[in-house]
Amino acid sequence: MSLTIIDDAFQAFASADPDRISAVLTEDAEWLSPPGNAIAVALETTHHMIGRKAIVRFFAEELPRLFAHGLSVVPQGAHTDGERVTVEAAVSATLANGNHYANDYCFVFELRDGLVHRAREYVDTARGHRMVFGDAR
Repeated sequence: MSLTIIDDAFQAFASADPDRISAVLTEDAEWLSPPGNAIAVALETTHHMIGRKAIVRFFAEELPRLFAHGLSVVPQGAHTDGERVTVEAAVSATLANGNHYANDYCFVFELRDGLVHRAREYVDTARGHRMVFGDAR
């Protein structure tokens, strides 16, 4: 069941639909990304979002300004203990400047009452910076 919740959450985040995103998060949800990551820097936003409204705004309004289209999150593997789900995933998209973005992520989701309560994301920040700001080798 918890893997289904996360699959639904990934689809909601990629949809940029505020109602779908809101439906998978607790009211007091948190999203933590590495400080100084390329996405937060490019969008001039925080790496630590607190509350459903902030997370919904990020995925529905802010992220589409950078990831112009084709956002895809493809799980490579997952592990769950019931209330915590760890997912390795390949994330790709076309950036607003036309460049391709592709990076490997590890997400740790904490669930509460069948919803995402906390998400911690781990990513190769140097690779992200190269793709968003410079040479995308």
